[in-house]
Amino acid sequence: MAENPLYYPTVLFDWGDTVMYDDPASTVPMVEWTEVRVVEGIADVLTDLHASGRRIILATSASVSDEGQIRGALGRVDLDKYFSHIYCFKNTHLTKGEAFYRHILADLNVPASDVLMVGDSFEKDVQIPNAVGIFAVWFNQRSDEIRNNELHTTVHSMYDLRTFFRIFGK
Repeated sequence: MAENPLYYPTVLFDWGDTVMYDDPASTVPMVEWTEVRVVEGIADVLTDLHASGRRIILATSASVSDEGQIRGALGRVDLDKYFSHIYCFKNTHLTKGEAFYRHILADLNVPASDVLMVGDSFEKDVQIPNAVGIFAVWFNQRSDEIRNNELHTTVHSMYDLRTFFRIFGK
């Protein structure tokens, strides 16, 4: 008997304010910050996704840090081990638009239908991925607003995201 395939075997995560909290006023790479903080519950989500066999990718619009610096910041909070690939401005030379997501799909050699994007920016992490056929989860911890349609849904916490994957993800 064949095992059921995973829904969305590739999961993309935004970095700032989705995996780790960002300080937009900072002009130095996060790896050099005195203190770094993770979004509550992200370690549990990443652990679950990793255990399910999914490929976890960081897709960030960060332009101050390069891939090594991003891995360094993730390593400070023991999250770097979960991300098989990191896509950022410094290694793609693309801003977080349709070309950025198309680049990721081509580089990973995966169809958009196999990919899910999680992020806190409705425009960059939901609308733009939707435009190239990627399903997205809007991580909105700033308000009670909910935006759902056939290509995106809303969660307000990482606990909600874990529940989403438990219900929908297998």
